[in-house]
Amino acid sequence: MHEKQKEVELSIRKKFHRQLFTPFAKGINRYKLVEEGDKIAVCISGGKDSMLMAKLFQELKRHDKFPFELEFLVMDPGYRDVNRALIEENARILGVPITIFDTRIFDAVDEIEKSPCYLCARMRRGYLYSKAKELGCNKIALGHHFDDVIETILMGMLYGAQIQTMMPKLHSTNFEGMELIRPMYLIREEDIIRWKDYHELRFLQCACHFTEHCDVVREDGTSDSKRMETKQLIARMKQFNPHVETNIFNSVSNVNLSTVITYKDKQGIRHNFLEDY
Repeated sequence: MHEKQKEVELSIRKKFHRQLFTPFAKGINRYKLVEEGDKIAVCISGGKDSMLMAKLFQELKRHDKFPFELEFLVMDPGYRDVNRALIEENARILGVPITIFDTRIFDAVDEIEKSPCYLCARMRRGYLYSKAKELGCNKIALGHHFDDVIETILMGMLYGAQIQTMMPKLHSTNFEGMELIRPMYLIREEDIIRWKDYHELRFLQCACHFTEHCDVVREDGTSDSKRMETKQLIARMKQFNPHVETNIFNSVSNVNLSTVITYKDKQGIRHNFLEDY
């Protein structure tokens, strides 16, 4: 076992247990993300979030409360050799037994001018589902964290004129019997960064052809100026209201339909408050 692996695993059990493992386990229990008999494809992009998620899943497995299986899945969408090597080296150092499979997604979206990041993310998701199902998995786990969730809520309101959120789990519409889960749902990004910096770890930050030099990157590989604007807006609001992040998160759990002008039900049918007025 690599010395760094020992340090990382000990820190998850001790120094960062309250900030990382506790909300990880809380999210899994609250939203019923992991169940007995599951085989979960832990999807690793090479960034800090997904690598930490892999280690947290290993720690959960160590507790052995009920039987479930893990596959640590890395999709190479066309990384440069140096970026792929960084993922492989980090997996070796941290003791994560990854399975890598190749696609040419970057080549496919290179000529796309409009929303290439959106198309890339959709294609990645499809390949991950397909490979996970091939390996006998019934779920894929993505490393979206608490900050991703609240930024998505606010972006939907400010730029999409809608109220919606990034759900903790979803049934796949194209792959029958498959689910997507987000077990990092309650973990703050600042705590992930503290963990990374504490161990002086260097992860893949942004490796696609469009955003190779960007600073803020989502776990699905996309970089978005609107997301950066939203992140900065939340940070400014937090200076005046330290509870703003929690309030944004809780707002989508405290929806009162009697005070909503129109809404869509599960079948996509739109309802108006005048129906029952």
